[in-house]
Amino acid sequence: MTDDTEPSAPRQEVVRVAGSRRARLTPVPGTDPSPEHAAGKKPAASGPRGAKGPNDDRLMQDVPPHY
Repeated sequence: MTDDTEPSAPRQEVVRVAGSRRARLTPVPGTDPSPEHAAGKKPAASGPRGAKGPNDDRLMQDVPPHY
């Protein structure tokens, strides 16, 4: 159980968004509000990683039977 008499760390507030079913949270002081677009960071590249195996070319050309 927490003691509500002591001041706590700053908390996020829930803000209603007009015309939306979802609410949004305010950023906490000292955090990055948009970590997906952080300065100096490159977006993650999609695709295979690591060394190429002997069956990779064939697997990339195969089409599943439900196509």
